[in-house]
Amino acid sequence: MGRSMLVVLMLGACVMLPCLVSASNSGRRSFYIQGSVYCDTCRFGFETPASTHIEGAAVRVECKDSTGTQLDYSIDTVTDSNGKWEVTVEDDHDDQLCSAVLVSSPKAGCQTVDPGRSKATLILTRSNGAISSRHYANSMGCLTDQPLAECANLRTYYQLDSDV
Repeated sequence: MGRSMLVVLMLGACVMLPCLVSASNSGRRSFYIQGSVYCDTCRFGFETPASTHIEGAAVRVECKDSTGTQLDYSIDTVTDSNGKWEVTVEDDHDDQLCSAVLVSSPKAGCQTVDPGRSKATLILTRSNGAISSRHYANSMGCLTDQPLAECANLRTYYQLDSDV
């Protein structure tokens, strides 16, 4: 009976050990964050069919302590030719306040960061039950210096001048 009990305990350990290791390392798995940056060519404050992508825009992912005062983590990236960016964030940022921030645009005539579209909140923890490592940030944008002529038609289309 002693020998069979030992076999059962060893089998139990073989089954439980990978689960325990996985649980203890769950905070160490990376997060893969994706987002995009656009030029608001109509100055509407949102993307439209006239919006264009910004290549080479600087984006920073940062995490601050729970009070939002001390920067605990930061990583920079730039957008590709399609205005897309991707970055790997190490570790779980459990109670930290994380966000993607649009830092700057190299696009001539579209370098003013839109204050309403300059930041995207990120939840970078698995303590909330999230199982995916891939997260998507809201698009961020810059404002063009002068709206395009075609924006007048879009303004009507979106009923931006009506009292509705």
